[in-house]
Amino acid sequence: MEAELTADVIVRPVRDVDAEALGRVHATCWHETYDHLISKAALERISTRRLGELWTHWASQGDDFRMSAALVNGEIVGFVGSGPARDKDAPRNRELYFIYLLDEWHGTGIGQQLFDAAIEDGEEAYLWVAEDNPRAHRFYVRNGFSLDGANHTEPFLGETLTEVRFVR
Repeated sequence: MEAELTADVIVRPVRDVDAEALGRVHATCWHETYDHLISKAALERISTRRLGELWTHWASQGDDFRMSAALVNGEIVGFVGSGPARDKDAPRNRELYFIYLLDEWHGTGIGQQLFDAAIEDGEEAYLWVAEDNPRAHRFYVRNGFSLDGANHTEPFLGETLTEVRFVR
């Protein structure tokens, strides 16, 4: 069911003062996204404080990094980040590092606004996403990405997560 969007939505660059709120939203999004892929025990070890500290670091990155937050009625509900490719064999120069949106805001268009803040129209980019995340896969295909056959298994919260690569 598509959520009704009658609220005031703003997508803007991340600020230092957002770190604590971003840490909380980040932790919630991980619970919502990975509860079927990662054990409850691992998810319970998420530290919102540690995630907030990471956001303090990410907010201070240079111009090559695009870190944005989505706010609904002044409250952060999602975030996105892209920047220079991190892989040695990267298929593109820009990588979409992450995009998360609280479940209650899926289907409202906010995810697309976040994506557009991190990846310019027609810009070549790539990303890694959990292999078992069909909603995200559909979103990336709608935005012109396709699987290129690459995959890897990454440590995640003390467990492992298989990711696949999308490229456009």
